[in-house]
Amino acid sequence: METRIVVLEAESVDASFRRPAAPHVWVAHGVTEPEQVLERLSGAHVAVVNKLAIRADTLRHLPELRMIAVSATGTDNVDLAACRARGIVVSNVRGYAATTVPEHVMALMLALSRRILDYHRDVRAGRWQQSRNFCFIDYPIVDLAGRTLGVVGSGSLGQGVARLAEAFGMRVLFAERRGAAGARPGRVPLAQVLAEADVVSLHCPLNDATRHLINRDTLSAMRRSALLVNTARGGLVDEAALADALRAGTLAGAALDVLSSEPPSADNPLLAGDIPNLLITPHVAWASRRAMQALADQVADNIDAFLAGAPRNVME
Repeated sequence: METRIVVLEAESVDASFRRPAAPHVWVAHGVTEPEQVLERLSGAHVAVVNKLAIRADTLRHLPELRMIAVSATGTDNVDLAACRARGIVVSNVRGYAATTVPEHVMALMLALSRRILDYHRDVRAGRWQQSRNFCFIDYPIVDLAGRTLGVVGSGSLGQGVARLAEAFGMRVLFAERRGAAGARPGRVPLAQVLAEADVVSLHCPLNDATRHLINRDTLSAMRRSALLVNTARGGLVDEAALADALRAGTLAGAALDVLSSEPPSADNPLLAGDIPNLLITPHVAWASRRAMQALADQVADNIDAFLAGAPRNVME
């Protein structure tokens, strides 16, 4: 029997997926709405998903489903416990973004610390042409060299950011998990990181322990001159609290590549037009061309391995 493979979010990856060597039927949907998931996966043996939620109430209606190939590292959108109970293998992709995300993080840090968007906007508006001097210095510029970076999450992405930051001359602190009884070697208590860091960069998964890790209390523990960068998951940040902190000037700036709901609703508090020194990109830190092709290749490898009876990158 041919394996039926259904891709639900083909347009989310601008790369070519290699087809499995084993006999199969390949069905690709560019975009799938949540209410279409059950219908489109009916009869599927393998589902390829990115950010669509696959929960227990959906899985119970998909008796033929045997594998979910997630075209991302994070799997918080998949009910792993329900998959285990039904014998469904869930495989993710790993390491593909080890270059592109750290580079994006540094670009965000530089844009904030050097106020690049503010200067660009003013030049486009004619401010330089009207200057009485050869330059105008309306926004304070801060060097990264000699500053302290606090990294929350010490996986490949956090480590990659740390290496680049050290090349810029930054001191790097890796944060211990929130609520930990003590700090492991090479880690620093989260409270100390928040108090000492000039920049805090988030690289941890979203789960019950990390949801709203950055909230009114943790924001108030940070320096007024500090910057926040989040390229991990939007739910790590209390967005209303962050908007208030930026407006009040109790945080100097923030750069985000992720929001709590994507695409975001128009009433997201961080999309208001009056928030100073806030930079938002549309979840593209991962999306260099090389990284997207590496992701697509790894999804294909995961499916091939599953069909050969030796699943890889299995989420437990």
